[in-house]
Amino acid sequence: MNPLLLQTCWWVPLYGLIGAILTLPWSTGTIRKTGPRPAAYFNLLMTVLAFIHGSVIFRETWNEPSQQLLLNWVQVTDLNLSFALEISTVSVGAMELVAFLSLLAQIYALGYMEKDWAMARFFGLLGFFEAAISGIAISDSLLLTYALLEMLTLSTYLLVGFWYAQPLVVTAARDAFLTKRVGDVPLLMGVVTLSTLAGSLNFSDLETWAESATLSPLVANLLGLALIAAPTAKCAQFPFHLWLDEAMEGPNPASIMRNTVVVGGGAYVLIKLQPVLALSPMTGAVLVVLGAVTAVGASLVAIAQIDLKRTLSHSTSASMGLVFIAVGLNQVDIALLLLFAHSISKALLFMSAGSIISTTNTQDLTEMGGLWSRMPATTAAFVVGAAGMVALLPLGNFWAMRRWLNGFWTVPLWLVVLLLLVNCLTALNLTRVFGLVFVGKPQPKTRRAPEVGWLMAVPMVILTVTGLLVPWMLQQWQLLISWSGPWAETGDFDNLNLLLKTLDTPLLMLSGFIGCAIGVAIYWYGVIPRPVRLPIPAIQDLLAYDFYIDRVYRLTVVWAVDSISKMSAWTDRYVVDGVVNLFGFATIFSGEGLKYSGNGQSQFYVLTIAGGVAVLLALIVWLF
Repeated sequence: MNPLLLQTCWWVPLYGLIGAILTLPWSTGTIRKTGPRPAAYFNLLMTVLAFIHGSVIFRETWNEPSQQLLLNWVQVTDLNLSFALEISTVSVGAMELVAFLSLLAQIYALGYMEKDWAMARFFGLLGFFEAAISGIAISDSLLLTYALLEMLTLSTYLLVGFWYAQPLVVTAARDAFLTKRVGDVPLLMGVVTLSTLAGSLNFSDLETWAESATLSPLVANLLGLALIAAPTAKCAQFPFHLWLDEAMEGPNPASIMRNTVVVGGGAYVLIKLQPVLALSPMTGAVLVVLGAVTAVGASLVAIAQIDLKRTLSHSTSASMGLVFIAVGLNQVDIALLLLFAHSISKALLFMSAGSIISTTNTQDLTEMGGLWSRMPATTAAFVVGAAGMVALLPLGNFWAMRRWLNGFWTVPLWLVVLLLLVNCLTALNLTRVFGLVFVGKPQPKTRRAPEVGWLMAVPMVILTVTGLLVPWMLQQWQLLISWSGPWAETGDFDNLNLLLKTLDTPLLMLSGFIGCAIGVAIYWYGVIPRPVRLPIPAIQDLLAYDFYIDRVYRLTVVWAVDSISKMSAWTDRYVVDGVVNLFGFATIFSGEGLKYSGNGQSQFYVLTIAGGVAVLLALIVWLF
């Protein structure tokens, strides 16, 4: 690899930060006459430079061994804090994916937010956000990654609360910030513990240390649970999944990045920590349980939602649940494959959702219909994105799921059933959304809805073509399984075991087709009247209200915090302040009494002091 490119790879995350700084004169209101667009152009230019620079580095790292760049920060006696960067095909590819999606999202935002006078502030926040997530992609230091995760949490909070004049937006931003902080605090504990146990916080050193480390089960379990806390919150997994649903109050271009690279960043950190997590079998089991509960639960909840963006956000949590299962089963290659396929497809879905919202001025699925003939580019984007989320030929997620189920007779039965169930529910949900939005009779808000302008249509079309090319990309990266099949080596078609090896594809296709068929029957042809009501209303409400998790929080966590706060306030006011005030009043009264008894004789003063000390000692002995 070119040494110059290796030494300058850390510039790529800085481009976004420079863009954010260049927008400050406009975002702070110092420059008003030109409007906010120049700030957007500066930030867009920096992202273009990041994308070009990253592309050159990516070509240089193709099929090359991984290299490390060490940047020393603090080195005093025994303290050596350094930032290590990993330059490999995977890390640079992840950074390039962030730059690519950020570039398209910013072009999209030029059209989506063209009438918003706070556009400069939005683009500045996007640049800050891009810098953090790009740094996470190439970071080989857990310490640096933790600092960048804090930047990511802050930028997410600011982007969710962008329209801060609305009370619901402020609440959503607060909840998103606090939920992520709950996960970041245990991660900090894990970072401190690892620095003591391993002597290094570089991921490559931690992997070497984990190969020979011998930890007690208690230490290994506590360390593993601390390290997975932040990724669980970042990826909106149960029980921290509500923040992503509320974060849909922010602008849609930010939702594009949040539902692709933000959740992907949390999963990416989890993948980097996998060698350390493998020290604790309990941690792997927890990851599998959390992923399974979230994948199935979020898929069910998504079907019961009537808000377009919230439906897609629950689908994001379900997809990340599958990634958690893969990491818990030590199948890192599957997790990376799922992340890549999900990022492209979900970005497409949110771009199409933003186009729908901008032209119809509604997010309510019951107020839509008949848009397929009026918005062809948006319809094509949604179809490609939805097909990429489901294991249907020939798009990306099919290859990830097929690779997972290849030789499914060796895969645990529960995993096969879970993957097929989640795939079926995802197909049903996306078919339902397509039927409600694009099919049927036009509603008052969709009757005259036009296609979006070119600033929103161009990035959507580019990403649509990219989604269609995902299988070719995966084949170039040698991630696909050969279609020749295992029988090609022996020519034996009668062996039952060899026949079983070919059933993964039909099972995946069948599960997707079943979900699509149910959705078509209900939401296209009206076999069941809409809105669909389940036979048991309690189940319908249970799914529509997200299993009442918010109410459970209010009755448990919120009640506990509120009770402790009230108790602390009462103790501070009446106990702590009471004792201080008691001594103060005692001093005042004793001073007032002593001034009348002063006679100028020193022995009398000594006697008074001795008596006071005796009384104080007696009081202390009596109290304690």
